[in-house]
Amino acid sequence: MSLSPAMWQQARAGQPPDRERVVDVAREEVGALGRTLVASSADELSARVLGAGPLEPWLADPEVTDAGVNGDGRIWVDRGHGPEWVDIPLSREVSRSLAVRLAGLAGRRLDDASPWVDGQLPSGARLHAMLPPLVAGGAHITIRVPARRHLSLDDLETSGMVPPAFDPVLRGLVEARLAFVVSGGTGAGKTTFLAALLGLVDPVDRLLVIEDVRELHVDHPHVVRLEARPPNVEGIGEVTLTTLVRQALRMRPDRIVVGEVRGAEVRELLAALNTGHEGGCGTIHANAAADVVARFEALGALAGLGPGAVRVQLGAAIAVVLHVTRADGARRLETVGVVDRSGADPVVLPALEWDGSTVRAGVGWPLLRRRLGLAEGVVPT
Repeated sequence: MSLSPAMWQQARAGQPPDRERVVDVAREEVGALGRTLVASSADELSARVLGAGPLEPWLADPEVTDAGVNGDGRIWVDRGHGPEWVDIPLSREVSRSLAVRLAGLAGRRLDDASPWVDGQLPSGARLHAMLPPLVAGGAHITIRVPARRHLSLDDLETSGMVPPAFDPVLRGLVEARLAFVVSGGTGAGKTTFLAALLGLVDPVDRLLVIEDVRELHVDHPHVVRLEARPPNVEGIGEVTLTTLVRQALRMRPDRIVVGEVRGAEVRELLAALNTGHEGGCGTIHANAAADVVARFEALGALAGLGPGAVRVQLGAAIAVVLHVTRADGARRLETVGVVDRSGADPVVLPALEWDGSTVRAGVGWPLLRRRLGLAEGVVPT
């Protein structure tokens, strides 16, 4: 498909493409295509210029949560039950040009001098792309699709991610303004679960949400979002999560939320939660609830904190750990852990556990029950 002189004039004038201009280009081909094919041609061209190209049909599927391209050109999608391979391979040239164009849409640079990118597409989807030789074969593209609607705690109970027996405990956790972290592996549902809990926060509370790339979609009337920024092509202008946490403390937060604690910002977060900012929360990668203390120690080392300093601050700052898992394509809240501060070092004790069918009270249940103010002898079943 060729461009008309009018289209070339717009391009030379530096006018970016939009849906209306793309349709105009398709209309130029009425004589060749016929009117019946103009609409489909416009949709295809729009996907190639404005959207995700060959990935567009999958990203438009309301069931798809993730989509990507591997180095061999194979496309895979995840509809919530694990990756599925799509038999539509892309050439290395197509996958590279797609990765570079998507990076441009995200306002990021992707080339041999800057061979990876992490950003947000105009649709709100999170993009990660990496070029050879850092990866084998062609370009690797991974896109995390944001939830089409805000999922509430009731929605997660209906879907089977959270057992109804946990409902009073989780609502009590938010109402009591206890600080907590959601732990789990990649794709386990940490962000989805955290967003649902934040939807329970009192509407008058001011939430300061701090993220590397925006992923948390919170159904709350008073949300202030802060998003980190990578350095520009000259290597300057970077704004880190550490800086944003410091700035958030000056913005009159009622609750500070760090979308993912994964670096030196752990120092500022722990400091903030130890200076009267109750109800703070975030997500962290960990294999089990019991591993969260060790994970904080490892991140604290990146900020120059020794293990002892991290344990002291963690014990005073975090009250509850909610661990989510993903097995056989199903996500679930596996453990509600409580941070026990009675010993020399804080430890996470299992208070409630769920294997997908049975809820069990653990050794930490009496401590959690007291912190939530639940009646003695009450055990969710």
